Amino acid sequence: MVKEVPALMMGKHSRVLLLFILLCIGSTIGSVSNAAEPHVDVLKVDGVVNPVLANYLDRGINRAEEDGADACIIDMDTPGGLLSSTEDIVERMGEAEVPIVVYVNPWAGSAGTFITLAADVAAISPGARIGAASPVGGGGEEISETMKKKVTQDTSAWIEAIANEHGRNSAAAIAAVAEAASYSYEEALGLDEVEDWEALGLDSSYIDPPLVDVGAESLESLVEMLGQGVTLIDGTQFNISPGAKIKYVDMSTPEDFLYTISDPNIAYILMSLAMLGLLIELASPGLIVPGVVGGLSLILSIYSLGVLDANWAGVLLILLAVGLLVAELFTTTFGLLTAGGVAAMALGSLILFSGTPFEIDWWLIVIVVSLFASIFVIVVGAVIRTMKLPVNTGMEGLIGQTGVVLSALDPKGVISLQGENWNAVVEGDSIEAGEEVMVTKVKGLKLTVGRKAKEVI
Repeated sequence: MVKEVPALMMGKHSRVLLLFILLCIGSTIGSVSNAAEPHVDVLKVDGVVNPVLANYLDRGINRAEEDGADACIIDMDTPGGLLSSTEDIVERMGEAEVPIVVYVNPWAGSAGTFITLAADVAAISPGARIGAASPVGGGGEEISETMKKKVTQDTSAWIEAIANEHGRNSAAAIAAVAEAASYSYEEALGLDEVEDWEALGLDSSYIDPPLVDVGAESLESLVEMLGQGVTLIDGTQFNISPGAKIKYVDMSTPEDFLYTISDPNIAYILMSLAMLGLLIELASPGLIVPGVVGGLSLILSIYSLGVLDANWAGVLLILLAVGLLVAELFTTTFGLLTAGGVAAMALGSLILFSGTPFEIDWWLIVIVVSLFASIFVIVVGAVIRTMKLPVNTGMEGLIGQTGVVLSALDPKGVISLQGENWNAVVEGDSIEAGEEVMVTKVKGLKLTVGRKAKEVI
């Protein structure tokens, strides 16, 4: 016999099931709607071009491809960076399945020039500059004249190919590499004459065709312009969906942290903290905190210096400076080793990033070197003052100490000094038991004492 299910219960279950299905459908429709909403993904470049930035831009372009963005905009503000990272970025832009727009806001120096010219759409903000893309050495080494010529020719050919591929002015692009030419907003758009254009090898005083496609007051106005449609340098039309929303794709927390410490000034500060912390720990073992901070800073500075292709001769000079300062702590030379250490620190700081696209702010070098010099002048001064103090150990250390007479000194007797009984002889009149005396001489195990002067208030 089959038991019948009450109709009321069946109806309730059906309504719950129907509601669940509707919610699923609504959620799916909402997701599809959000994915299909016209938008552009914006990536922010604010600093040097290095491997961390290259990874971030690669991830951002991947995301723009996956979420169906109308375009991926790179908001550019960079002084330049590593050629190897620039090559990676330009290659990734060429492989992108979404249009890449670069907005120079306000600086595209050196590596930024290559990235801008490689974009599908190159835009620039008023007051911005682009150019100065002369190559320098990688790995921190200085480039010989012959090697520099070869590298310049190679990078000139590369930037020429990039410019030609996108219909941009190849002569102006080559001048940015070969002559370190830099162009203003008006010059890059071909709206103003370039000074010394003949010396730069340009075909005319106006850059024609220009280096960039459009000028825009802001990122928002650029997106609006692209929605209305713009004519590119090569004559083609480019547009995105009108009213496209702006979606910012920020660096992740790990990317942001690694990018922050990959700045040359931060790398230098980390290295200085590492040296200072370890020196303090060596000078005063057991403090722990300086040693821990120094160790962590050392590890982070090694990462940063590696990413930035630091000049290892500069690193070795700074390590030599630390060695000289440590030697001063254990072998006092009255400041000679400290002076040598400070000189090595200053020289190492100056050449730490020589032969690379990076440099340390001069005022930061002055502060760090002055700090090290000041600390060790204080340390050496304290050592010298200590050496000038009278010996205060052994039997000689008893001179000037105060004791109490146990048996009358007339002239010989016994006194109590530092918890011990001593045979003593008095200078001058006899002294009764219970009075205080001061040690004036020590001969063997016998002390010579005198009456302690009474304090006058």
